[in-house]
Amino acid sequence: MQESTEASGGTQDYVGDIRNDDVLISVNGVLTPREEAKVSVFDSGFVLGDGVWEGLRLVDGRIAFLDRHFDRLWDGAKCCASRSA
Repeated sequence: MQESTEASGGTQDYVGDIRNDDVLISVNGVLTPREEAKVSVFDSGFVLGDGVWEGLRLVDGRIAFLDRHFDRLWDGAKCCASRSA
């Protein structure tokens, strides 16, 4: 795992945050530790490049701004549709 105080050197630069070290990521509906979360190179979303995602923040046991997340998710999905939605 990368040190949380260092910035990455890739095309999607970020500054690490130790609060994210133990994050769980949903992979095919299974909550998976960050270190184990992987996507197959044969996954159609990876191969074809189609996909929409939203990061959700849990605050005091509730998802913050859930309605706005769903609006953005839906709008993104409509943009990926091959036919008019």
